[in-house]
Amino acid sequence: MELLDKLAILTDAAKYDAACTSSGVRRSARPGMIGNTTSSITGCCHSFSADGRCITLLKVLMTNSCVFDCKYCVNRRSNDTRRAAFTPRELAELTIGFYRRNYIEGLFLSSGVLRSPDYTTERMIECLRILREEYRFNGYIHAKAIPGTSPELVQRLGLLADRLSVNIELPSQKGLQTLAPDKSKQAILRPMAQIRDRARESKAELVKSRHAPVFAPAGQSTQLIVGATADNDRHILHLTQSLYEKYRLKRVFYSAYVPVVENSLLPSKDTKPPLLREHRLYQADWLLRFYGFRAEELLDEQHPDFNPLVDPKCHWAIGHLEQFPLEIMNAEYETLLRVPGIGPISARRIVSARRHSTLRFEDLKKLGVVLKRAQFFITCGGRMRQGLQFTAQTLQRQLEAMERGQLPPEECRQLSLFDSAG
Repeated sequence: MELLDKLAILTDAAKYDAACTSSGVRRSARPGMIGNTTSSITGCCHSFSADGRCITLLKVLMTNSCVFDCKYCVNRRSNDTRRAAFTPRELAELTIGFYRRNYIEGLFLSSGVLRSPDYTTERMIECLRILREEYRFNGYIHAKAIPGTSPELVQRLGLLADRLSVNIELPSQKGLQTLAPDKSKQAILRPMAQIRDRARESKAELVKSRHAPVFAPAGQSTQLIVGATADNDRHILHLTQSLYEKYRLKRVFYSAYVPVVENSLLPSKDTKPPLLREHRLYQADWLLRFYGFRAEELLDEQHPDFNPLVDPKCHWAIGHLEQFPLEIMNAEYETLLRVPGIGPISARRIVSARRHSTLRFEDLKKLGVVLKRAQFFITCGGRMRQGLQFTAQTLQRQLEAMERGQLPPEECRQLSLFDSAG
């Protein structure tokens, strides 16, 4: 098979994996080596950096052959699809060729399970060894740790990659048993714990010697598929919180299930991916990581799913109107973060600015507050914004109307490397 044919098959097969954003590591150019990770901060293939730049990684599978038969996966062993596999040297040379042509800034490498997790991981390790040692590649590499791989191989992989990820895929044990019978919760969580512990040890070793080998300096991430099973948002959010706390993950990624196979246990192929639900889970994830919220605050047994028509912070605020309005001149920083339209940066600016003068609504806009949301939940000098009219009954409708034009279009989809952007 021609190399270009392999590339077409294996980049297209990788497009359903979302867990490949920000590098999270900063490594400048080094004498005798090529590439760096500095330009890849907070970005990835099929994503954008914080400053709006499109950042590219070569996002590819080592092979789409797989001994597993996960019912939701297009690469499952029982599916009739074209199969291909790179040799380690082919993929290493392809990566370097793309880098030298300025097509990419790094590599995101995943794989189907060829023969066994250990055999597949050995091939991935050899590819990364060629890149790091023979080509002296210093750029960003994200590699997937396959559940069931031996700890020794996970260790070797982590010494070559900047970030590792172990995809949970399905949010519950029941979902795994039903749709991915070859996988188990223990096989997924074991390498997660190893990566967490080894990364902590690596940091301690670096304190003693700056020449100590570095293990996965950008940490680890995972991906959850949303919509393939009946798991609600509350269950997914509690799992996310547990992963952050127990395994010290850098990111949890959510992937709206794209029906690619017909199976009675899955949504039909004409079902649209739940993109809006994925969007709300990402917003809730930020509330957990940066705003001090807990999963149990955002959803409960009576309300197990987010209202898709308003963002999760507004959803929470509408259900806790007894805590509002807040006086902007004396509310604490942590409390300001609870106000829709106020983020960590604008909250810090408010705390700093109010030491020197009395803040007005016009001032808040200059400080970065999204006033069209915040105005319903704050007072300045003891007064609501002039001309604002709403009741507890109409507030949700007003917030929903405000957000309609900002919702992601239903026709959004992920392009393959060879799709036309037009």
